[in-house]
Amino acid sequence: MSVQQGLIGYRRFLQGDSAALENTVRFYSDALVRFALHYVQDPSTAEDIMENAFVALVVKRKKFDEEEQLRTYLYKTVRNGCLTHLRGKKHLASLDENADKLLGGGVESEVLRRERQEVVRKALERLPKQYEEVLILSYYNGLNVQELCDSLGKSEKQIYNLIGRARTSLKKQLESYFDTNMEIL
Repeated sequence: MSVQQGLIGYRRFLQGDSAALENTVRFYSDALVRFALHYVQDPSTAEDIMENAFVALVVKRKKFDEEEQLRTYLYKTVRNGCLTHLRGKKHLASLDENADKLLGGGVESEVLRRERQEVVRKALERLPKQYEEVLILSYYNGLNVQELCDSLGKSEKQIYNLIGRARTSLKKQLESYFDTNMEIL
């Protein structure tokens, strides 16, 4: 599916082709569920939040000129849905341990990959919430600076500063972990 496929399906839906929305849902649903899992850590809740984002899209029938606008809208709607859910549950969001599927390789490489994931996940959880959020959105979900500005309601300079501080803070967390947990072979 091409990069514009999500927007094309949505535009066809707005013109009356109700089946065309399915292309947009298929195009974005997996990534939006993974994104929601970073916050809520429950697959069924993440699915519900993703579905609610598409319901909001259908109800509001917003018009978008570019694919990035649609993508930003969906991510922002899912983020807000997650935050609303978390406020109700009063628990902290974190990365989903099983976000990546097995890519092949031996059992040892999978164990090492999971250990690295767990170390990074724990380090991210110890960061201030806004640092964790900007790193997840930029690195795990691939949002560019303009999409981050739109999603987080910050200026470009604020986003660059936030990413810089978040990376520095994450680096310190990881260095601290490896300084205290490094084993001599």
